[in-house]
Amino acid sequence: MPLPPVSFGPSGRILFGRGRAGEAPALIAASALRVVLVHGRDPARSAWLRDGLAAHGVGVTAIACPGEPSLPLLESALATAREASPDAVVALGGGAAIDLAKALAALIPQETAPLDHLEVVGRGLPLGAAPLPCIALPTTAGTGAEVTKNAVIGVPEHRRKVSLRDERMIPRVALVDPALTDGLPRAVTLASGLDALTQVIEPYLSAKANPLTDALCRQAIPMALPALLALIEHEDADARDALAWVSLSGGLALANAGLGAVHGFAGPIGGRTDAAHGAICGALLAPVLDALAARAEPGSELARRVAEVAGWIGTALGVASSGAFEALARTAHALGLPRLSMLGVSPVDHGALAEDARTSSSMKASAVAFTHEELVEMLRAAG
Repeated sequence: MPLPPVSFGPSGRILFGRGRAGEAPALIAASALRVVLVHGRDPARSAWLRDGLAAHGVGVTAIACPGEPSLPLLESALATAREASPDAVVALGGGAAIDLAKALAALIPQETAPLDHLEVVGRGLPLGAAPLPCIALPTTAGTGAEVTKNAVIGVPEHRRKVSLRDERMIPRVALVDPALTDGLPRAVTLASGLDALTQVIEPYLSAKANPLTDALCRQAIPMALPALLALIEHEDADARDALAWVSLSGGLALANAGLGAVHGFAGPIGGRTDAAHGAICGALLAPVLDALAARAEPGSELARRVAEVAGWIGTALGVASSGAFEALARTAHALGLPRLSMLGVSPVDHGALAEDARTSSSMKASAVAFTHEELVEMLRAAG
């Protein structure tokens, strides 16, 4: 059978392995004298990197990202970052911190305002100047943002999360050290791990899937749930390593094959609530998989792939594939994942959320063009 045409976008240099974070100070110092360091809520978790950079003679301007980045936070951080005149931007944190860092690296050289470049609610203009180099060190295993070309920004005025996107926004170096995720709180591990699982399943079921993204997803999907379930029970270095690999694989896959309805919903819901991105994806994954299974034509490639995913999930949970998606939802909620109603989603918003999801950029890769009614039913099932 002839192979289909394949497109696999560029990525930066990827360094993966337990203990590799120690290479970061020297690696950064080799090409930068001044950096902006974006970290998470707790500055103490970045002290080792600030000290290491200082020891190499690198000036550091630290910027905190206490939650998922919004346009006001981005504008404030951008003013601080431009004053520092950095040579590069470094991210040490979860997907939110990495997204803020990528957005800063992209916008520091521009003469235009951030809203000029945001999709959907902004003008969506291309960047006029090349972004600064960005180096990303993820401290959660979920988003894969260290290898993607966009930054997700919340715009409170429009109650939406939208992307700033450019091929050149892919971090120059993605340094993925699973040890940086050791000891994460159980709730964070659960939500980010379900996000990682979603981001290897959606590209595999995408209309844009290709043999390279398939290779990443076929290896990663069966790894994800066993690693996540092990970590919910007890701390386990091997499981942390596996989940970090799943997250990295998902980032590479989604950057090339796109996502689907789960992430189509995640932006609008995230823009209307303070819910964590991973928790939203976790709550919607099973209902969306059920809907894909119902719409897939018997004997089609999509039906075959959905059945494969059900088999992998069923094996991990010890159930028949026919009940795998229901078991996934039941297990996730039993472990503490909130339902959408607990995340601030009201049934009165279902119609508007379904319409926003239908027009979102993530929905473009969905293998099924869901109707408004089908999208509303997914929200009801996840609620």
